[in-house]
Amino acid sequence: MNDSGRAVRALIRRYGILELARLVVVHDELDLPVGTVRVKLGGGTAGHNGLRSIEAHVGGAGFARVRIGIGHPPGRGDGARYVLSAPRGTEREALAVSVEEAADAVELVLRHGVDAAMNAVNGR
Repeated sequence: MNDSGRAVRALIRRYGILELARLVVVHDELDLPVGTVRVKLGGGTAGHNGLRSIEAHVGGAGFARVRIGIGHPPGRGDGARYVLSAPRGTEREALAVSVEEAADAVELVLRHGVDAAMNAVNGR
């Protein structure tokens, strides 16, 4: 995942995506509560190595993002270990629902554009 930019670059070349805004990346987000789904265009990496790799390999940050909140590790826990660990109990249920919501958000982006998806999804 940390080097996902290589695969993304190959896919945008294969499918002829010339504008970064037409690329949609779905990713986990520590800064959102568990189960929250948000859509945005562009932005920083917030320390997310996968996003950093994608930006480096596609030449910018102007792609659409569907962010799935996973929350912060408890206490001062290690972020990397937390991201790689299996979700527990209610977190697992919330994440299952948010994955479905994220899929719906991707469809909204593709059918109606990022702005419409942001208005529909981010207001929940």
